[in-house]
Amino acid sequence: MYAPLRKTPLAWKKIIDWSEREEEYVKRVEFALAACLGWHDKTAADEKFIDLFPVLKRGATDERSFVKKAVNWALRNIGKRNQNLNRAVIRAARDIQKIDSKAARWIASDAIREMESAAVQKRLAPKTSACLGPRLPELERKKKREPKNA
Repeated sequence: MYAPLRKTPLAWKKIIDWSEREEEYVKRVEFALAACLGWHDKTAADEKFIDLFPVLKRGATDERSFVKKAVNWALRNIGKRNQNLNRAVIRAARDIQKIDSKAARWIASDAIREMESAAVQKRLAPKTSACLGPRLPELERKKKREPKNA
């Protein structure tokens, strides 16, 4: 369902369009599409996702199970893209957590828990060179032992 739509130029526009609708499954598709784009649209700029935060925040007060799960899924997938979006999702989730809504508090708490988890932080950490990674301590020891020519 989402795969063909997420590959079209209309995908981003549809998320915004559907945010005005009230039907449960339309809302679910709206947020599920945002989650899919968060995972699959490798060329999208961070700003495109950050622009979705007000829509996600509005959707976070929806108590319907399918909608709140999709909002949560969207936040979590967006926050796993890179460190910048991870921090932005944590900030957005902290704002959502302040809303007087049981659904909003659940969505925010779950998103924060995953975004701050060791597994996600490790995955987003800057990578070291694979060829130098394991040998780096050995190279540092050699540098210390080599006499300096003055």
